[in-house]
Amino acid sequence: MAKTIFIDTSRCTACRGCQVACKEWKGHKAVPTKQRGTHQNPPDFTPFNFKLVRFSEHKIDDRIHWLFFPDQCRHCVYPPCKMAGDMFDDTAILHDEASGAVLFTDKTKGLDFQTIRESCPYDVPRLDEETGLITKCDMCIDRIQAGMQPACVKVCPTGTMNFGEREEMLSLADARLERVKREHPQAQLLDRADLRVIYLVTLPRSRYHQYAGRESGPVTRKAFLEKLASPVRRMSA
Repeated sequence: MAKTIFIDTSRCTACRGCQVACKEWKGHKAVPTKQRGTHQNPPDFTPFNFKLVRFSEHKIDDRIHWLFFPDQCRHCVYPPCKMAGDMFDDTAILHDEASGAVLFTDKTKGLDFQTIRESCPYDVPRLDEETGLITKCDMCIDRIQAGMQPACVKVCPTGTMNFGEREEMLSLADARLERVKREHPQAQLLDRADLRVIYLVTLPRSRYHQYAGRESGPVTRKAFLEKLASPVRRMSA
């Protein structure tokens, strides 16, 4: 059943250890940032930031709520980015069977970036303008193949990040949701059945950020191809 990452945002303190560990393991260069009135930096994914702890502040019932969301590629069970990439080159984006990781190769240089980015329900892929590569989190496939945890999971001090066999992580997520709901009745698991990176949130997903969850149903090859065909149908109508 491959691997799964379970992210319990109710335990996240926004230490950003996961964000730093990802950057260090990948050897990514620094990205200049500036103060924008938030502790979140950088403001969004870049070709050199595959993990990003998003900050969202809300006033609810006269209380300030700080919501933290360690964002990354969700490694979809049926990845639409691969479905889109396969239209150009079916070897450019790979789906590793053993881990479930969705991997962007050097052949992404030959893909249309906008098509790949727009295919992602979570707006994850980014283009490296210098190399022409399309980039994102690869679930630390090198570490997994060496019997280690992804870097972000390894450094998490609070139990927010969890990694293991899919059934084990689904059971952990369900059990944790049951406990969290006692204090946070609106808690939910985001797109649980369709992803290998599953989030538990305590408030409606729209409170976290635009792409915390998706509005549409499960992504299947049939649904993806129908979506591609819909503009053609409208033009011919």
